[in-house]
Formats: sequence, structure tokens, C-alpha cells
Amino acid sequence: MNAPNIAEYVQALGLQAKTASALMAKSQAATKSLALRKLADLLRASVDALQAENARDIARATQSGLSAPMLDRLKLTPSIIETCALGCEQLAAMPDIIGEIIGMKQQQSGIRVGQMRVPIGVFGMIFESRPNVTIEAASLAIKSGNACILRGGSEAIESNKALAELVQLALQASGLPSDAVQLVQTTDREVVGQLIAMPQYVDVIIPRGGKGLIERISRDAKVPVIKHLDGNCHVYVDDPCDLDMAVAVADNAKTNKYSPCNASEGLLVARGVAGEYLPRIAAVYAAKGVEMRCDPEALAILETVQGDKSQVHGDMAKPSLRLAVEQDWYEEYLAPIISIKVVAGVDEAIWHINQYSSHHTDAIITRDHMHAQAFLREVDSASVMVNASTRFADGFEFGLGAEIGISTDKFHARGPVGIEGLTSLKYVVFGNGELRA
Repeated sequence: MNAPNIAEYVQALGLQAKTASALMAKSQAATKSLALRKLADLLRASVDALQAENARDIARATQSGLSAPMLDRLKLTPSIIETCALGCEQLAAMPDIIGEIIGMKQQQSGIRVGQMRVPIGVFGMIFESRPNVTIEAASLAIKSGNACILRGGSEAIESNKALAELVQLALQASGLPSDAVQLVQTTDREVVGQLIAMPQYVDVIIPRGGKGLIERISRDAKVPVIKHLDGNCHVYVDDPCDLDMAVAVADNAKTNKYSPCNASEGLLVARGVAGEYLPRIAAVYAAKGVEMRCDPEALAILETVQGDKSQVHGDMAKPSLRLAVEQDWYEEYLAPIISIKVVAGVDEAIWHINQYSSHHTDAIITRDHMHAQAFLREVDSASVMVNASTRFADGFEFGLGAEIGISTDKFHARGPVGIEGLTSLKYVVFGNGELRA
């Protein structure tokens, strides 16, 4: 498409989405649940076909030199498809919050004032790699009574087209407008510029991808943006703590999967347990090929243990150690690399996280209730955890059914954005002929 045709195409998408959003807003809960269950059935019945399209994307991306973390995000495995189907079913089973009225209060004038939860209207979703985002966005749009326009990355175009076709089949089969979920069918980058500049059609933009993409959209958008830039998450091992738990959690948070934004990129260890704990976790990381970028104190502990064969744990004889630089504390590696720092205690850990993290997800492993409470109150992140892996920062794991993304903003939506994050509250007033004096 040339530029004028791109503009016309995106305008048409916007008008169709706006029209569909009015129908979605008044659709019945049972109809939306039917569409979600139908989508789950279609996903399970289409595993082979979906994987065939995904294989085309992976082959093209591999040939073009896409990085390993991005290739990992691109995969559409049977397990990922099943998780998408389960998310649809979980959403279908959840109560419908659209139209609920909260906070109703009687005023002295006689009127009653409350707030009603309503759909936002139309959201635009711009994302890279992960084709499962197509289903997460579509299913949340259906449940929340919104319409959406999805623009996936060029590397996943065939996978996204196949998934979007299933979504539209489910909508049609349930009596809902197929234009409620539209996938941009071209990979032309001009689409993004057009989509983020249509306040007459689009009510909010949700970017989900690399830092460059999100910074560009935040800078140029003419509609509100729900965003997060980085996933620089931390695990803090406190004194006192259950060291076995601390090893297991720090291992899972880092190595369960390297590419997600909720993987831990930093490990902070209280000085009181560092001598005993660091060799144990380093042995686990070394065995899995994780490079450890350490502050001088952590590096000294691990190099001393490495030199003392009587203290070697597992594969600690050949750990991958190097001295951290300042940039390491800020880094989102998305790779088998982790920064490690010894801190005096919980106060320094909180300071470090608030100074260097991306305010996404941070966890404390502790036996001290007061330390846990201080960490929860004072760490300025969208999700804060006690004795649990940062990998749980996920809409599905939080019981939201699915997530449209994870927001590190502080207004409107923060953390995993589920149904409520795609709604707004309007004031509703009930009276009996009252007149203002």
C-alpha cells in the first residue's frame, strides 16, 4: 500500500472498530462468554494449522537474524496454545463487571451518587513477537465489551493472521460483530503512526514490545498510552530467610524462562547470609550457564569459594563471574545473565530497587514480618512479592484470565492489565425529582 492508501485503510479500521464497540458495550454477558468458549474450542482444534503458520514465521525470522530472546517469544507451541485456550475459559467463567455500580451513597439533597463500570471503547494494541498476545488482547476485548485494533510485528504476521481468523470465527458464531477484533493485515510501519493519531476512533493505545517502540509511541501518540518500558526485576534475599527457599525462588525467577519481562535480572543478598547463600545460588546458575555480574563484595565471596575446593557446590568450579559496571544495575538482559550485589539489609535493598529498577516486579525472600511489610510499602513497583518468584507477575497467574500487558504507569492501570484495566468508571445519579437550591 502507498501512504494515501495506508491512511484510508487505518481510517476504515478505526470506523469499523468504533461501530463495533457500540455493539460490544451492550452485549450480554452470556454472549461474550459463549464467544470466549468457542474461541477456546477453535484454538484446541487448530493446533497443527497454527503451528504450521508459526513455523513459516520462525523460519523467516531465523533467516533474517532475529535474536534468540525474540525467537523464543515468537514460538507458538502446543503448550502456549493450550494456555491461551485456558485463559479464554477462565475469562468466560469470571463475573461480568460491565455495568456494575459501586460506591452508591445518599446525599443530603436526596440524590444517590455512585459509579458504573463501562468499557473504554476502542483500544489499539501494538506488539512485537509473541503471537499469543493476539489471543490475550482479543479475549480481554471480548470480555470487557470493547473493540480493538491489533498491529503485531512483521516477524509474526502469519501466526497472527491465523489466530485473528479464529477470533473472528468465534465472534461470528456467537452473534457478535467480527469487527470487534481487527488485525492489521499489512506490515507497513506507517500504520503505527496513523493508528496512534486517531483520537476520534481510538480511546487508548497499548504498546507491548521493545523500549524503542514504546518510547516512540509515548512521544508521538495523540491518544492516552498504557505502557511499560523495561522489566528490570529483582529478588532480594533477606537476613533472616529460608535459604533453601531463597535458592529455589532465585533460580526460578531467573532461569524458568529468560525472555519474559517478569524474569529476574538482579539478585540482592543481605550481608548476613551472603557468605552461605551466594555459593549455593552461584552453583545453580553456573550449572545452567548463567553469567553472574557481581559487585566487588559478591565477587570476592565467590572467587574465594571457587579457590577452596572443599567449599565448591556442584559445578561451582567453573562459574561465569565478572565484575559488574554501573549499567548492569539498570539492565534488562532477557538472557542468561544476572547482576548480583551484597547489601547491608532491607533498607539498602529497597533503595537499590527504587533507584535502578524499572518498577515492574520485585520480590523479597524473608522470615521477618516487619521486613516484608517495609518492602511491600516502600518498593515503588507495580507488583511487589513476598517469598514468591517474580515470574508470577502475569495476568493468568493473578487470576485475571489473561493480560493485555503489564503497566508500570501509576494512572488508570498498574501491574498486569486485565478486564478492569480496560474499563473506566462514570458517575451515575439516581433521583426523585430533586432540584438544586
